[in-house]
Amino acid sequence: MKIMQVNVKVGRVDKDATDVLVLLQCEGAGLSQDDAAPIDHALGGALTELLKSKEFEGKAAETALVHTHRKISAKRVLLVGLGKTTSVGLDTIRQALGYAVKRVRQAKAATFTVTVPAIVPKGASPSDVAQAMVEGAVLGSYQFNDYRSERGAGHDVDSMTLSARDKAELRDLSEGVRRGTATAEATIFVRDLCNHPSNVMTPARIAQEAKAIAKDTGVTLKILEQKDMEKLGMGALLGVARGSHEPPKFIILEYRGARKKDDRPVVLVGKTVTFDTGGISLKPAENMEHMKADMTGGAEVLAAMRAAARLKLPLNLVSILPTTENMPGGRAMKPGDIVTTLSGKTVEVQNTDAEGRLILADALAYAARYKPAALIDIATLTGACVVALGQFAVGMFGTDDTLKESVRKAGVRAGERVWEMPLWDEYFEQLKSDVADMRNIGGRGGGMITAALFLSKFAGDWPWVHLDIASTDWSERERAYLPKGPTGIGTRLLIQYLMDRTQ
Repeated sequence: MKIMQVNVKVGRVDKDATDVLVLLQCEGAGLSQDDAAPIDHALGGALTELLKSKEFEGKAAETALVHTHRKISAKRVLLVGLGKTTSVGLDTIRQALGYAVKRVRQAKAATFTVTVPAIVPKGASPSDVAQAMVEGAVLGSYQFNDYRSERGAGHDVDSMTLSARDKAELRDLSEGVRRGTATAEATIFVRDLCNHPSNVMTPARIAQEAKAIAKDTGVTLKILEQKDMEKLGMGALLGVARGSHEPPKFIILEYRGARKKDDRPVVLVGKTVTFDTGGISLKPAENMEHMKADMTGGAEVLAAMRAAARLKLPLNLVSILPTTENMPGGRAMKPGDIVTTLSGKTVEVQNTDAEGRLILADALAYAARYKPAALIDIATLTGACVVALGQFAVGMFGTDDTLKESVRKAGVRAGERVWEMPLWDEYFEQLKSDVADMRNIGGRGGGMITAALFLSKFAGDWPWVHLDIASTDWSERERAYLPKGPTGIGTRLLIQYLMDRTQ
Protein backbone atom coordinates (compact mmCIF):
# COMPACT_ATOMS: atom_id res chain seq x y z
CA MET A 1 0.00 0.00 0.00
CA LYS A 2 1.01 3.63 -0.40
CA ILE A 3 2.60 4.94 2.81
CA MET A 4 1.15 8.15 4.22
CA GLN A 5 3.51 11.13 4.02
CA VAL A 6 4.33 12.70 7.40
CA ASN A 7 5.48 16.30 7.93
CA VAL A 8 6.38 18.45 10.93
CA LYS A 9 5.85 22.19 11.12
CA VAL A 10 5.47 25.11 13.52
CA GLY A 11 2.53 27.47 13.22
CA ARG A 12 -0.94 28.44 14.35
CA VAL A 13 -3.31 25.53 13.86
CA ASP A 14 -6.27 27.83 13.24
CA LYS A 15 -4.47 29.01 10.09
CA ASP A 16 -3.77 25.49 8.77
CA ALA A 17 -5.76 24.81 5.59
CA THR A 18 -6.06 21.07 6.20
CA ASP A 19 -9.00 18.76 5.60
CA VAL A 20 -9.15 17.77 9.27
CA LEU A 21 -7.56 19.32 12.35
CA VAL A 22 -7.13 16.66 15.05
CA LEU A 23 -7.05 17.75 18.69
CA LEU A 24 -6.08 15.22 21.38
CA GLN A 25 -7.95 15.77 24.63
CA CYS A 26 -7.76 14.16 28.08
CA GLU A 27 -10.83 13.15 30.05
CA GLY A 28 -11.94 15.72 32.61
CA ALA A 29 -9.13 18.13 31.74
CA GLY A 30 -11.17 20.67 29.78
CA LEU A 31 -10.07 22.14 26.49
CA SER A 32 -6.35 22.57 25.98
CA GLN A 33 -5.48 26.26 26.26
CA ASP A 34 -2.67 25.91 23.70
CA ASP A 35 -4.76 24.69 20.78
CA ALA A 36 -8.36 23.63 21.48
CA ALA A 37 -9.48 26.76 23.36
CA PRO A 38 -8.59 29.20 20.53
CA ILE A 39 -10.29 26.89 18.02
CA ASP A 40 -13.37 26.69 20.26
CA HIS A 41 -13.52 30.49 20.43
CA ALA A 42 -13.34 30.75 16.63
CA LEU A 43 -16.13 28.16 16.32
CA GLY A 44 -18.40 30.04 18.70
CA GLY A 45 -18.08 27.57 21.57
CA ALA A 46 -18.97 24.46 19.55
CA LEU A 47 -16.33 22.33 21.29
CA THR A 48 -17.42 23.50 24.73
CA GLU A 49 -20.97 22.47 23.87
CA LEU A 50 -19.76 18.96 23.04
CA LEU A 51 -18.15 18.70 26.48
CA LYS A 52 -21.18 20.11 28.30
CA SER A 53 -23.54 17.71 26.58
CA LYS A 54 -21.13 14.82 27.28
CA GLU A 55 -21.29 13.95 23.59
CA PHE A 56 -17.51 14.02 23.90
CA GLU A 57 -15.76 13.50 27.27
CA GLY A 58 -12.20 12.74 26.24
CA LYS A 59 -12.40 9.03 27.07
CA ALA A 60 -9.92 6.73 25.35
CA ALA A 61 -11.04 5.78 21.82
CA GLU A 62 -13.74 8.46 21.81
CA THR A 63 -14.02 10.76 18.77
CA ALA A 64 -16.22 13.67 17.70
CA LEU A 65 -16.14 15.37 14.29
CA VAL A 66 -17.18 19.01 13.88
CA HIS A 67 -17.58 20.89 10.58
CA THR A 68 -16.07 24.38 10.81
CA HIS A 69 -18.19 26.08 8.10
CA ARG A 70 -15.08 28.05 7.07
CA LYS A 71 -14.76 29.80 10.43
CA ILE A 72 -11.16 28.57 10.51
CA SER A 73 -8.90 27.36 7.70
CA ALA A 74 -9.43 23.65 8.46
CA LYS A 75 -12.58 22.12 6.99
CA ARG A 76 -13.28 19.94 10.04
CA VAL A 77 -12.11 19.53 13.63
CA LEU A 78 -11.79 16.06 15.10
CA LEU A 79 -11.60 15.63 18.87
CA VAL A 80 -9.93 12.39 19.97
CA GLY A 81 -9.88 11.16 23.55
CA LEU A 82 -6.74 10.11 25.43
CA GLY A 83 -8.48 9.02 28.65
CA LYS A 84 -7.44 10.23 32.09
CA THR A 85 -4.26 12.30 32.28
CA THR A 86 -2.70 9.92 34.81
CA SER A 87 -3.06 6.92 32.48
CA VAL A 88 -1.66 8.42 29.27
CA GLY A 89 1.23 6.35 27.92
CA LEU A 90 2.93 6.00 24.57
CA ASP A 91 0.50 3.30 23.49
CA THR A 92 -2.45 5.48 24.53
CA ILE A 93 -1.17 8.09 22.07
CA ARG A 94 -0.49 5.41 19.44
CA GLN A 95 -4.04 4.10 19.76
CA ALA A 96 -5.55 7.59 19.67
CA LEU A 97 -3.87 8.28 16.33
CA GLY A 98 -5.07 4.90 15.06
CA TYR A 99 -8.66 5.85 15.85
CA ALA A 100 -8.10 9.36 14.45
CA VAL A 101 -6.85 8.23 11.04
CA LYS A 102 -9.78 5.81 10.68
CA ARG A 103 -12.23 8.65 11.35
CA VAL A 104 -10.35 10.91 8.92
CA ARG A 105 -10.56 8.22 6.25
CA GLN A 106 -14.25 7.69 6.99
CA ALA A 107 -14.77 11.40 6.30
CA LYS A 108 -13.10 10.88 2.89
CA ALA A 109 -10.43 13.43 3.82
CA ALA A 110 -7.01 13.37 2.18
CA THR A 111 -4.96 15.35 4.73
CA PHE A 112 -4.99 16.05 8.43
CA THR A 113 -2.98 18.01 10.95
CA VAL A 114 -2.60 16.88 14.56
CA THR A 115 -1.30 18.92 17.44
CA VAL A 116 1.40 17.29 19.54
CA PRO A 117 -0.10 16.72 23.01
CA ALA A 118 1.33 18.85 25.79
CA ILE A 119 1.36 15.84 28.10
CA VAL A 120 4.47 13.66 27.79
CA PRO A 121 4.21 10.18 29.37
CA LYS A 122 6.60 9.48 32.23
CA GLY A 123 10.03 8.41 30.99
CA ALA A 124 9.27 9.42 27.39
CA SER A 125 10.75 12.21 25.29
CA PRO A 126 9.03 14.43 22.69
CA SER A 127 10.78 12.28 20.09
CA ASP A 128 9.15 9.15 21.59
CA VAL A 129 5.75 10.85 21.47
CA ALA A 130 6.19 11.80 17.81
CA GLN A 131 7.29 8.26 16.99
CA ALA A 132 4.18 6.83 18.67
CA MET A 133 1.92 9.30 16.83
CA VAL A 134 3.36 8.37 13.45
CA GLU A 135 3.17 4.64 14.19
CA GLY A 136 -0.46 4.88 15.26
CA ALA A 137 -1.54 6.90 12.25
CA VAL A 138 0.38 4.97 9.59
CA LEU A 139 -0.52 1.56 11.00
CA GLY A 140 -4.13 2.59 11.61
CA SER A 141 -4.49 3.54 7.95
CA TYR A 142 -3.41 0.09 6.72
CA GLN A 143 -5.44 -1.61 3.99
CA PHE A 144 -4.61 -4.63 1.85
CA ASN A 145 -6.42 -4.52 -1.50
CA ASP A 146 -3.95 -6.23 -3.83
CA TYR A 147 -6.37 -8.96 -4.86
CA ARG A 148 -9.56 -6.93 -5.13
CA SER A 149 -10.81 -6.31 -8.66
CA GLU A 150 -11.45 -2.67 -7.70
CA ARG A 151 -8.12 -1.65 -6.18
CA GLY A 152 -9.27 1.91 -5.49
CA ALA A 153 -12.25 0.83 -3.39
CA GLY A 154 -10.54 1.83 -0.13
CA HIS A 155 -9.92 5.56 0.43
CA ASP A 156 -6.32 6.50 1.30
CA VAL A 157 -5.24 9.34 3.58
CA ASP A 158 -2.37 11.03 1.76
CA SER A 159 -0.58 12.97 4.47
CA MET A 160 -0.36 13.88 8.13
CA THR A 161 1.27 16.96 9.63
CA LEU A 162 2.49 17.18 13.23
CA SER A 163 2.00 20.71 14.50
CA ALA A 164 4.68 21.82 16.97
CA ARG A 165 4.31 24.71 19.41
CA ASP A 166 7.75 26.23 18.85
CA LYS A 167 10.87 25.73 16.75
CA ALA A 168 12.82 24.27 19.68
CA GLU A 169 10.73 21.08 19.33
CA LEU A 170 11.34 20.57 15.63
CA ARG A 171 14.56 18.57 15.87
CA ASP A 172 13.22 16.07 18.40
CA LEU A 173 9.89 15.71 16.62
CA SER A 174 11.58 15.21 13.25
CA GLU A 175 13.74 12.42 14.71
CA GLY A 176 10.61 10.80 16.13
CA VAL A 177 8.94 11.02 12.73
CA ARG A 178 12.00 9.44 11.11
CA ARG A 179 11.98 6.51 13.53
CA GLY A 180 8.20 6.12 13.51
CA THR A 181 8.07 6.07 9.73
CA ALA A 182 10.74 3.38 9.61
CA THR A 183 9.07 1.14 12.19
CA ALA A 184 5.60 1.59 10.70
CA GLU A 185 6.83 0.91 7.17
CA ALA A 186 8.54 -2.23 8.42
CA THR A 187 5.33 -3.45 10.06
CA ILE A 188 3.31 -2.76 6.92
CA PHE A 189 5.88 -4.69 4.92
CA VAL A 190 5.35 -7.67 7.25
CA ARG A 191 1.55 -7.39 7.05
CA ASP A 192 1.73 -7.34 3.27
CA LEU A 193 3.98 -10.42 3.10
CA CYS A 194 1.67 -12.30 5.46
CA ASN A 195 -1.50 -11.26 3.62
CA HIS A 196 -0.28 -12.61 0.29
CA PRO A 197 -1.56 -16.16 -0.28
CA SER A 198 0.88 -19.04 -0.13
CA ASN A 199 0.62 -19.70 -3.87
CA VAL A 200 2.29 -16.28 -4.25
CA MET A 201 4.42 -16.03 -1.10
CA THR A 202 6.53 -19.14 -1.68
CA PRO A 203 10.08 -19.74 -0.37
CA ALA A 204 11.35 -18.48 -3.74
CA ARG A 205 9.33 -15.26 -3.34
CA ILE A 206 10.73 -14.73 0.16
CA ALA A 207 14.20 -15.03 -1.38
CA GLN A 208 13.23 -12.39 -3.97
CA GLU A 209 12.12 -10.04 -1.20
CA ALA A 210 15.46 -10.56 0.54
CA LYS A 211 17.30 -9.77 -2.71
CA ALA A 212 15.31 -6.55 -3.08
CA ILE A 213 16.23 -5.48 0.45
CA ALA A 214 19.89 -6.26 -0.14
CA LYS A 215 19.86 -4.19 -3.34
CA ASP A 216 17.99 -1.31 -1.69
CA THR A 217 20.10 -1.07 1.46
CA GLY A 218 23.48 -2.50 0.51
CA VAL A 219 23.40 -5.32 3.03
CA THR A 220 25.11 -8.62 2.21
CA LEU A 221 22.88 -11.51 1.14
CA LYS A 222 23.61 -15.23 1.05
CA ILE A 223 21.04 -17.87 0.08
CA LEU A 224 21.72 -21.54 0.76
CA GLU A 225 19.91 -23.87 -1.63
CA GLN A 226 18.86 -27.43 -0.88
CA LYS A 227 22.17 -28.94 -1.96
CA ASP A 228 24.03 -26.49 0.29
CA MET A 229 21.88 -27.51 3.25
CA GLU A 230 22.53 -31.16 2.49
CA LYS A 231 26.30 -30.56 2.55
CA LEU A 232 26.02 -28.74 5.87
CA GLY A 233 23.80 -31.42 7.40
CA MET A 234 20.62 -29.43 8.06
CA GLY A 235 18.57 -32.59 8.46
CA ALA A 236 15.78 -30.99 10.50
CA LEU A 237 14.99 -28.23 7.98
CA LEU A 238 15.33 -30.61 5.05
CA GLY A 239 13.05 -33.11 6.78
CA VAL A 240 10.28 -30.51 7.07
CA ALA A 241 10.76 -29.49 3.42
CA ARG A 242 10.57 -33.03 2.00
CA GLY A 243 6.81 -33.07 1.46
CA SER A 244 6.73 -29.88 -0.60
CA HIS A 245 7.37 -29.31 -4.31
CA GLU A 246 8.71 -25.85 -3.37
CA PRO A 247 12.49 -26.03 -2.72
CA PRO A 248 13.55 -24.68 0.70
CA LYS A 249 15.75 -21.60 1.07
CA PHE A 250 18.08 -20.69 3.91
CA ILE A 251 18.46 -16.91 3.76
CA ILE A 252 21.20 -14.91 5.54
CA LEU A 253 21.36 -11.09 5.48
CA GLU A 254 24.27 -9.23 7.09
CA TYR A 255 24.49 -5.52 7.93
CA ARG A 256 27.76 -4.02 9.16
CA GLY A 257 26.99 -0.66 10.75
CA ALA A 258 29.11 -0.80 13.90
CA ARG A 259 31.97 1.64 14.27
CA LYS A 260 34.19 -1.38 14.96
CA LYS A 261 33.56 -3.76 12.10
CA ASP A 262 34.59 -6.77 14.20
CA ASP A 263 31.98 -6.10 16.92
CA ARG A 264 29.99 -9.24 17.65
CA PRO A 265 26.61 -8.98 15.90
CA VAL A 266 23.05 -9.18 17.07
CA VAL A 267 21.57 -12.20 15.30
CA LEU A 268 17.82 -12.44 14.58
CA VAL A 269 16.28 -15.75 13.51
CA GLY A 270 12.72 -15.99 12.21
CA LYS A 271 10.54 -19.03 11.54
CA THR A 272 9.56 -18.83 7.86
CA VAL A 273 7.03 -21.54 7.01
CA THR A 274 5.21 -20.06 4.02
CA PHE A 275 2.33 -22.50 4.52
CA ASP A 276 1.84 -25.04 7.29
CA THR A 277 -0.60 -27.86 6.68
CA GLY A 278 0.85 -29.78 9.61
CA GLY A 279 2.39 -32.29 7.21
CA ILE A 280 1.38 -35.92 7.77
CA SER A 281 0.06 -34.82 11.21
CA LEU A 282 -2.51 -32.83 9.25
CA LYS A 283 -4.18 -29.81 10.85
CA PRO A 284 -7.99 -29.47 10.99
CA ALA A 285 -9.47 -27.64 7.99
CA GLU A 286 -11.00 -24.87 10.12
CA ASN A 287 -8.87 -21.71 9.97
CA MET A 288 -6.06 -23.47 8.12
CA GLU A 289 -6.04 -20.51 5.73
CA HIS A 290 -4.39 -18.53 8.56
CA MET A 291 -1.33 -20.70 8.10
CA LYS A 292 -0.19 -18.51 5.21
CA ALA A 293 1.05 -16.28 8.05
CA ASP A 294 3.22 -18.98 9.64
CA MET A 295 6.15 -17.10 8.13
CA THR A 296 5.53 -14.01 10.28
CA GLY A 297 8.73 -14.44 12.29
CA GLY A 298 10.85 -14.58 9.17
CA ALA A 299 9.06 -11.59 7.66
CA GLU A 300 9.76 -9.64 10.85
CA VAL A 301 13.49 -10.31 10.95
CA LEU A 302 13.59 -9.38 7.26
CA ALA A 303 11.79 -6.11 8.02
CA ALA A 304 14.02 -5.41 11.03
CA MET A 305 17.07 -5.78 8.83
CA ARG A 306 15.67 -3.32 6.28
CA ALA A 307 14.77 -0.80 8.98
CA ALA A 308 18.18 -1.05 10.69
CA ALA A 309 19.96 -0.44 7.40
CA ARG A 310 17.70 2.47 6.44
CA LEU A 311 18.10 4.05 9.89
CA LYS A 312 21.87 3.44 9.64
CA LEU A 313 21.95 2.02 13.16
CA PRO A 314 25.54 1.75 14.49
CA LEU A 315 25.62 -2.00 15.11
CA ASN A 316 26.30 -5.26 13.31
CA LEU A 317 23.20 -7.30 12.54
CA VAL A 318 22.49 -10.69 10.99
CA SER A 319 19.02 -11.90 9.98
CA ILE A 320 18.48 -15.62 9.30
CA LEU A 321 15.36 -17.09 7.66
CA PRO A 322 14.97 -20.88 7.39
CA THR A 323 12.27 -20.96 4.70
CA THR A 324 10.04 -23.83 3.60
CA GLU A 325 6.51 -25.15 3.29
CA ASN A 326 5.24 -27.97 5.52
CA MET A 327 3.18 -30.24 3.27
CA PRO A 328 1.97 -33.86 3.21
CA GLY A 329 3.10 -36.07 0.33
CA GLY A 330 4.72 -39.32 -0.63
CA ARG A 331 8.17 -38.11 0.46
CA ALA A 332 6.98 -36.16 3.50
CA MET A 333 8.51 -36.67 6.91
CA LYS A 334 6.48 -39.15 8.98
CA PRO A 335 5.79 -39.49 12.71
CA GLY A 336 8.54 -41.67 14.13
CA ASP A 337 11.20 -40.49 11.70
CA ILE A 338 14.56 -39.44 13.16
CA VAL A 339 16.46 -36.44 11.79
CA THR A 340 20.03 -35.34 12.45
CA THR A 341 20.30 -31.58 12.98
CA LEU A 342 23.13 -29.25 11.99
CA SER A 343 24.39 -29.40 15.58
CA GLY A 344 24.71 -33.19 15.38
CA LYS A 345 21.88 -33.78 17.86
CA THR A 346 19.21 -36.26 16.75
CA VAL A 347 15.47 -35.68 17.04
CA GLU A 348 12.63 -38.19 16.96
CA VAL A 349 9.76 -36.51 15.10
CA GLN A 350 6.61 -37.60 16.92
CA ASN A 351 4.44 -34.89 15.39
CA THR A 352 5.17 -33.32 12.00
CA ASP A 353 3.06 -30.28 12.95
CA ALA A 354 5.75 -29.31 15.46
CA GLU A 355 7.88 -28.28 12.50
CA GLY A 356 8.81 -24.74 13.50
CA ARG A 357 11.14 -25.88 16.24
CA LEU A 358 12.83 -28.24 13.79
CA ILE A 359 13.73 -25.60 11.23
CA LEU A 360 14.73 -23.21 14.03
CA ALA A 361 17.01 -25.87 15.52
CA ASP A 362 19.17 -25.79 12.39
CA ALA A 363 18.90 -22.00 12.10
CA LEU A 364 19.94 -21.41 15.73
CA ALA A 365 22.90 -23.77 15.37
CA TYR A 366 23.96 -21.83 12.27
CA ALA A 367 23.43 -18.50 14.08
CA ALA A 368 25.73 -19.62 16.91
CA ARG A 369 28.61 -19.65 14.41
CA TYR A 370 28.51 -15.83 14.46
CA LYS A 371 29.31 -15.79 18.20
CA PRO A 372 26.42 -13.37 18.68
CA ALA A 373 26.38 -10.61 21.28
CA ALA A 374 22.64 -11.32 21.41
CA LEU A 375 20.62 -14.05 19.72
CA ILE A 376 16.86 -13.58 19.36
CA ASP A 377 14.50 -15.92 17.57
CA ILE A 378 10.88 -15.06 16.85
CA ALA A 379 8.26 -17.52 15.72
CA THR A 380 4.58 -18.40 15.50
CA LEU A 381 5.57 -21.50 17.39
CA THR A 382 2.84 -22.97 19.58
CA GLY A 383 -0.92 -23.05 19.96
CA ALA A 384 -0.15 -23.43 23.66
CA CYS A 385 1.01 -19.79 23.66
CA VAL A 386 -2.49 -18.70 22.62
CA VAL A 387 -4.01 -20.77 25.43
CA ALA A 388 -1.60 -19.38 28.02
CA LEU A 389 -1.50 -15.70 27.04
CA GLY A 390 -4.50 -14.94 24.84
CA GLN A 391 -3.96 -12.19 22.27
CA PHE A 392 -2.29 -9.36 24.19
CA ALA A 393 1.17 -10.66 25.12
CA VAL A 394 4.14 -12.24 23.39
CA GLY A 395 5.61 -15.24 25.19
CA MET A 396 9.28 -14.71 26.12
CA PHE A 397 11.92 -17.21 27.23
CA GLY A 398 15.64 -16.67 27.59
CA THR A 399 18.96 -17.56 29.12
CA ASP A 400 20.32 -14.07 29.79
CA ASP A 401 18.68 -11.70 32.30
CA THR A 402 20.14 -8.54 30.79
CA LEU A 403 18.92 -9.42 27.31
CA LYS A 404 15.48 -10.37 28.60
CA GLU A 405 15.12 -7.07 30.44
CA SER A 406 16.20 -5.12 27.33
CA VAL A 407 13.61 -6.95 25.23
CA ARG A 408 10.94 -6.39 27.90
CA LYS A 409 11.61 -2.63 27.99
CA ALA A 410 11.57 -2.43 24.18
CA GLY A 411 8.21 -4.21 24.19
CA VAL A 412 6.72 -1.70 26.61
CA ARG A 413 7.95 1.25 24.51
CA ALA A 414 6.68 -0.34 21.30
CA GLY A 415 3.30 -1.32 22.75
CA GLU A 416 4.17 -4.96 21.92
CA ARG A 417 4.55 -6.34 25.42
CA VAL A 418 6.22 -9.61 26.35
CA TRP A 419 5.55 -11.91 29.28
CA GLU A 420 8.33 -14.14 30.56
CA MET A 421 7.66 -17.85 31.02
CA PRO A 422 9.89 -20.36 32.89
CA LEU A 423 12.68 -22.21 31.14
CA TRP A 424 13.38 -24.90 33.74
CA ASP A 425 15.35 -28.05 32.98
CA GLU A 426 12.75 -30.18 34.75
CA TYR A 427 10.49 -29.78 31.72
CA PHE A 428 13.05 -31.57 29.54
CA GLU A 429 11.82 -34.86 31.02
CA GLN A 430 8.86 -34.49 28.67
CA LEU A 431 11.17 -34.29 25.63
CA LYS A 432 13.22 -37.41 26.32
CA SER A 433 13.11 -40.00 23.54
CA ASP A 434 13.64 -43.75 23.70
CA VAL A 435 15.49 -43.77 20.37
CA ALA A 436 17.09 -40.32 19.85
CA ASP A 437 18.63 -37.44 21.79
CA MET A 438 15.20 -35.85 22.15
CA ARG A 439 11.75 -35.78 20.60
CA ASN A 440 10.08 -32.75 19.08
CA ILE A 441 6.98 -32.68 21.32
CA GLY A 442 6.52 -32.96 25.06
CA GLY A 443 2.81 -33.60 25.47
CA ARG A 444 -0.05 -31.21 26.25
CA GLY A 445 1.20 -29.88 29.58
CA GLY A 446 3.47 -26.84 29.27
CA GLY A 447 3.58 -27.04 25.47
CA MET A 448 4.95 -23.53 25.04
CA ILE A 449 7.66 -24.21 27.63
CA THR A 450 8.81 -27.55 26.20
CA ALA A 451 9.00 -26.00 22.71
CA ALA A 452 11.24 -23.19 24.01
CA LEU A 453 13.33 -25.66 25.99
CA PHE A 454 13.82 -27.70 22.82
CA LEU A 455 15.14 -24.59 21.04
CA SER A 456 17.47 -23.77 23.94
CA LYS A 457 19.45 -26.94 23.21
CA PHE A 458 20.55 -25.46 19.87
CA ALA A 459 21.29 -21.84 20.84
CA GLY A 460 24.67 -22.60 22.43
CA ASP A 461 25.95 -20.56 25.36
CA TRP A 462 25.26 -17.19 23.77
CA PRO A 463 22.78 -14.67 25.28
CA TRP A 464 19.49 -15.93 23.84
CA VAL A 465 15.82 -14.94 23.86
CA HIS A 466 12.94 -16.79 22.22
CA LEU A 467 9.73 -14.90 21.36
CA ASP A 468 6.57 -16.92 20.69
CA ILE A 469 4.21 -14.68 18.71
CA ALA A 470 1.55 -17.30 17.98
CA SER A 471 -0.71 -15.41 20.41
CA THR A 472 -0.44 -12.04 18.68
CA ASP A 473 0.37 -12.50 14.98
CA TRP A 474 -3.29 -12.69 13.85
CA SER A 475 -6.24 -10.59 15.01
CA GLU A 476 -9.83 -11.73 14.62
CA ARG A 477 -11.08 -8.14 14.65
CA GLU A 478 -9.89 -4.65 13.81
CA ARG A 479 -8.56 -2.56 16.70
CA ALA A 480 -7.04 0.92 17.04
CA TYR A 481 -3.98 0.48 14.83
CA LEU A 482 -4.25 -3.27 14.27
CA PRO A 483 -6.11 -4.69 11.27
CA LYS A 484 -8.15 -7.85 11.13
CA GLY A 485 -5.77 -10.58 9.98
CA PRO A 486 -1.94 -10.41 10.13
CA THR A 487 -0.84 -7.80 12.67
CA GLY A 488 2.94 -7.67 12.27
CA ILE A 489 3.29 -7.60 16.07
CA GLY A 490 6.90 -8.25 16.98
CA THR A 491 8.34 -6.11 14.18
CA ARG A 492 8.46 -2.85 16.12
CA LEU A 493 9.56 -4.72 19.23
CA LEU A 494 12.65 -5.99 17.40
CA ILE A 495 13.43 -2.61 15.84
CA GLN A 496 12.90 -0.80 19.15
CA TYR A 497 15.32 -3.23 20.80
CA LEU A 498 17.91 -2.50 18.11
CA MET A 499 17.42 1.27 18.45
CA ASP A 500 17.63 1.08 22.26
CA ARG A 501 20.84 -0.93 21.96
CA THR A 502 22.49 1.91 20.02
CA GLN A 503 21.49 4.71 22.40
